[in-house]
Amino acid sequence: MNFADQSHKKGDNVEESRLSIPSIKALVGEDESALVALDQTHVHRGVVAPLERLTAAAEDAGFSLCVASGYRSFERQKAIWTAKTSGERPVLDERGRPLDIERLNELELVLAILRWSALPGSSRHHWGTDMDVYDASALPRGSTLQLTREECDAGGPLYRFHQWLTDFLASDANPGFYRPYDVDRGGVAPEPWHLSFAPIANAYARALTVERLSNHLREHPLPLQATIEEHLTALFERYVRVPPGPESPEGEPPR
Repeated sequence: MNFADQSHKKGDNVEESRLSIPSIKALVGEDESALVALDQTHVHRGVVAPLERLTAAAEDAGFSLCVASGYRSFERQKAIWTAKTSGERPVLDERGRPLDIERLNELELVLAILRWSALPGSSRHHWGTDMDVYDASALPRGSTLQLTREECDAGGPLYRFHQWLTDFLASDANPGFYRPYDVDRGGVAPEPWHLSFAPIANAYARALTVERLSNHLREHPLPLQATIEEHLTALFERYVRVPPGPESPEGEPPR
């Protein structure tokens, strides 16, 4: 795991990032000023040191933790959304099988997409605090990472890694990561690979309100915009709001 710029280590800290109020552009994936490059992606600069600790712990346990996806811009999320609404990318059912979107009304299509993909402007990947991780050493030669439950469940190539990760996240050694989509709450499908750095992500989550999201989407309309606007409050509660991750009273990452 290689960071392009190491100058952040002394100057940036978790407490400073936790107490600052993110701008609307930072919340919706239109401000990259807090990011640093990591391999083929970017993450929030306040996540770098904790992520290095997590990676080192994984290595000590025999795993090669890599980040498949970190920061994702609004435009990138919008491209995913547009491709799914148009049928260029598959929309999946509860079991991960492609749906025939021609048989869905607009609201049904919105709900089906949100089960697996975030509404542009509301994705936690916009913040740089959240990332999809995997064990690169466990993938069979010639295979491509899919980020599916089958890969993570018993018998899958990433099962041992995620069993270790579950134990690590519950331990005192965890610097502050948690799984925001750990269980099915009736909104986003469970994603065991999705980690969030709580001491900073919690501040972003508090700052992102349905009103701020609504205002942004009016200025940056999406396919199915009218249906989104009509149901945005309910969609926000079901697919955007999740329980906050643990952080200490002083704002320092759990140790």
